[in-house]
Amino acid sequence: MVPVCGASDAPEGRCGCGDTFHGENCSRVHEQTCPRCGGKSDPSSSSPCHVLSSDSRYEKDFEKVWRCVCAAAKGFSIGAGLKGGLAAFSILARLRRGRSSASRRTAIKGSNREAVVVAIKETLRYGLFLGTFAGTFVSVDECIAALGGHRRTARWRALLAGAIAGPSMLLTGPNAQHTSLAIYILMRAAVLASRCGIKSKRFGRICKPLTWAHGDIFLMCLSSSQILSAYILKQDSLPPSYRSFLNKHGGKDSVILQGVKEITSGVPFTNLEGIEKHYKLQGVNIKLDPEMKVPCSIVHGNQSCAAHIISFLVQAYGRALPVYLPVYLIPALIVHRQGLLESPCTILGKGLFGTARSSLFLSVYCASAWMWTCLLFRIFKTCNIPMVVMGTFPPGLALGIEKKSRRFEISLYCLARAIESFFTCLADADLLPRSSKLKRIDVVVFSLSTAIIMHCYAQEREVFRSKYLNVLDWVFGVPPPPCETPRCKNS
Repeated sequence: MVPVCGASDAPEGRCGCGDTFHGENCSRVHEQTCPRCGGKSDPSSSSPCHVLSSDSRYEKDFEKVWRCVCAAAKGFSIGAGLKGGLAAFSILARLRRGRSSASRRTAIKGSNREAVVVAIKETLRYGLFLGTFAGTFVSVDECIAALGGHRRTARWRALLAGAIAGPSMLLTGPNAQHTSLAIYILMRAAVLASRCGIKSKRFGRICKPLTWAHGDIFLMCLSSSQILSAYILKQDSLPPSYRSFLNKHGGKDSVILQGVKEITSGVPFTNLEGIEKHYKLQGVNIKLDPEMKVPCSIVHGNQSCAAHIISFLVQAYGRALPVYLPVYLIPALIVHRQGLLESPCTILGKGLFGTARSSLFLSVYCASAWMWTCLLFRIFKTCNIPMVVMGTFPPGLALGIEKKSRRFEISLYCLARAIESFFTCLADADLLPRSSKLKRIDVVVFSLSTAIIMHCYAQEREVFRSKYLNVLDWVFGVPPPPCETPRCKNS
């Protein structure tokens, strides 16, 4: 006779049949029905399978929290490391200048201390910025996955998490505008979106022109036209750090640039004496004509255009070498340290060759800018703004000297600067409406861009270059698409 199940005489978590039901496959516990008598069972904490399930769940919860903590810590280390490294180089340069002039040492001592304090603050701010961004993204990603399901939310979860994490840019300072950074990240997002469109059946034909082999050089020419025109005509439209970079490698004193700007804009000269004095200090005596039509004598004094370009190219190459030497040698010492021990000649040879090639690119780029403008001025016997814009377009062809893998990065960086400068010029000319309500457009653009980038990272990983993908994997640890994740395979 089959015993009747009763809740009153059954042990906790079992039916009245005894141990038979409890001893069967653990998966039957979830059925909560006795296979012999049909009685109900209440799976409790006394069930070994339930205990294992709880432990596994606790481990998964711990992994999620640990992923958030690690992402925040790694983001902070990257932000603080990058900003702190740049600040350290800047401080060392200031100290070096102070040593070279002992009489000024006391005067600049206070400014050096202020520079150190500012550098520490900026380092912490950028560390908090990237740390908060990474931590917020991972936290939102895990919360949405826990509430809505990993598979059900996979298509849009990273998009929303990236947008929510974007406002962490405000941690760099409430009044610090980062338009250049926001536009650059927007360009990166546009590139990833275009790659997704190229491999899409629906948008493949529309995005096909983006696969042009020399598109990076064309973008560089467009960017060069705006950037170099702004360098001569409106330097205020360029970011201060980038403006300083151009003034150094442009190789011309501010008084010369002012003279070129005045003749290009068609206004009377205000400081021809200053230009003559500048050349006199260099041992060149010239007398400038206030009625001149072309500014060649302003740009290179008594030199011919051809002689000026050759001498400028040599000097520009000397200025470019210190810029690219650490760019190639420091990664060789850090990233390829193992190969450096095994074959130092090969690694150092590649680094030196890359330094020489990139320095040649920058020097040719700067020299050709003056060459093309002088050539057009001589051909058309006039100087105006359209001539400057036309003359600063061909220098972008110098990008062909660079390595193919670096061309796109450089053109994208310059395009971001050119877009910012272009819209600044429009705004200053009152050709662009100003919004009093939206003061931090850079945060909005950055949030939109990070949403697109993180969505592509989670769903379209193949559109990333491997080196960027490795860094993102190290920081965020976002798993591949749902069908490939270990989390989904185990569920």
